[in-house]
Amino acid sequence: MKKPKVIFLDAVGTLFGVKGSVGMVYSQIAQDFGVTVSPEILNKEFFKSFKAAPPPIFLDPDLHDVPQREFDWWRIIVLNTFESAGVIKEFSDFSAFFSELYIHFGTAEPWFVYPDVPLALVNWRRLGVELGVLSNFDSRLYSVLDSLGLKEYFKSITISTQVRTAKPEPEIFNIALQSHNCSPGEAWHIGDSITEDYHASRQAGLRGIWINRQQNY
Repeated sequence: MKKPKVIFLDAVGTLFGVKGSVGMVYSQIAQDFGVTVSPEILNKEFFKSFKAAPPPIFLDPDLHDVPQREFDWWRIIVLNTFESAGVIKEFSDFSAFFSELYIHFGTAEPWFVYPDVPLALVNWRRLGVELGVLSNFDSRLYSVLDSLGLKEYFKSITISTQVRTAKPEPEIFNIALQSHNCSPGEAWHIGDSITEDYHASRQAGLRGIWINRQQNY
């Protein structure tokens, strides 16, 4: 197999994951605000709310407005999560709770790096392969990668909210490729989503590789 010029990697679920579960983190921080709700319920409602949300693509704002748009996008998802869990009215100050939750997910605290990642990054860099992150995350990704000790490995970081397109659209792959002056046939993309990573990257002309972290067949 020919060595790629560039390997792009998805972020959440590929490079790093949530400690425990999203619902567990939400539940723990909600407890600090006097609201008790089970992690299992929150986890279930979060994924329903997340899947129902529109893609994090902001076509109109100036780049300086993007962080606020990201904040507002996530606020609706979290609000819907707690509303569906039936506890939204128990918050005396939901805005304060959400602000703390949002900041928390921009740190290393709720995340862990998958054990196989550091060695893989070192080996690829040793082989002279350029590396990039290609994600539908938001601009907090920079601080998360930095705090997890991963940012130094990547020549490019392509985030959907900043480039006004998102996986599985081919355009986000084309933008990432331009950062490396690379043709699709010279690049691989590795991710944990069959739709957004594997099939989407193949349709954009890259070699798609699915990493099955959850053993979901």
